[in-house]
Amino acid sequence: MARFMILVPDAHLRDLDIERAITGERFAYDVYDETEPAKIPDSAWDTCDVVLVWHRMRITQAVVAKLHRCRLIVRVGVGFDNVDTKACTAAGIPVCNVPNYGTTEVADHALALLLYLVRGIGSYQDRMRADFVTGFLAEEVPVVRRIRGLTFGAIGMGRIGTAVARRAAAFDMKIIYFDPYLPEGHDLSLGLERVRSLEALLARADIASLHVPLSDETRNIIDAERIAQMKPGSILINIARGGLVDVDAVEQALRSNHLSAAALDVLPVEPPVPAPNLLRAWQAKEPWLAGRFAVTPHAAFYSEAGYVDMRTFSAEIIVGCFDGERLRNNVNPGWEANAKARVQ
Repeated sequence: MARFMILVPDAHLRDLDIERAITGERFAYDVYDETEPAKIPDSAWDTCDVVLVWHRMRITQAVVAKLHRCRLIVRVGVGFDNVDTKACTAAGIPVCNVPNYGTTEVADHALALLLYLVRGIGSYQDRMRADFVTGFLAEEVPVVRRIRGLTFGAIGMGRIGTAVARRAAAFDMKIIYFDPYLPEGHDLSLGLERVRSLEALLARADIASLHVPLSDETRNIIDAERIAQMKPGSILINIARGGLVDVDAVEQALRSNHLSAAALDVLPVEPPVPAPNLLRAWQAKEPWLAGRFAVTPHAAFYSEAGYVDMRTFSAEIIVGCFDGERLRNNVNPGWEANAKARVQ
């Protein structure tokens, strides 16, 4: 008979076969497909031992106040900006994420978006689709350039930033990166050039690619002021978090040709309703934007293998916690000081 209850408030998939196989009979599941905390009964929040949350539900301070039994929150994914970690720390509830899945998929996606732009794939596809004769032409497409020798600037050099940099280096690009949180000498271990400021990176990079989490410090880190600091004609890629980039500023920079191109896998509001002007122009196939913009639906992480990893590792974190093992991937250290006795 189950001893512990796992609340899944915003199940991305109703099928929990992977999770159940790992957590076993000790755990039962209370599963919802909601995006608003108020749609979940207070009794569900009150009696759960674990919250297994995807990305569509915000675990706010008000929600944390309802978690009287909860001993663990696991974010099924890397980003945890939808969880109020400060409130969780104050309540003595540890929060864990799953950073060890999807790294290769996200890195591949970043390079795929770059190649799509700099090799003119979208423009060539549109031309050929319209007319096999007049469209059979290599010249006169925007953005297309030789990428060997270009400077690739990685903003953040964690797991994904490193994986993207390795791939970019394989295309004979020069790699520079900015990451103020890494120790001295980190650049020597990678054999890459480290710059000391974001301004220095933006001024030099032909391609600027974002690989940082979303926080109060990084929100809109790429805004109109930062874009103005970017090298004229450069390319912006964001496969990290939508809130890192001011999309309206990107639109203006593309219209003025200060940016030659941009690619976004993530957006400030997902799905993007109402759509920002940039996406409306892209959707309408406005000529000024043709071949200069690519957008995908927060899909960089995705593969069937990645999904299995993400769900498996999430369930393993839960089991390890309740078995007394060392807590994996804890993102709110200090919670122990406020931990209270909880119903076992």
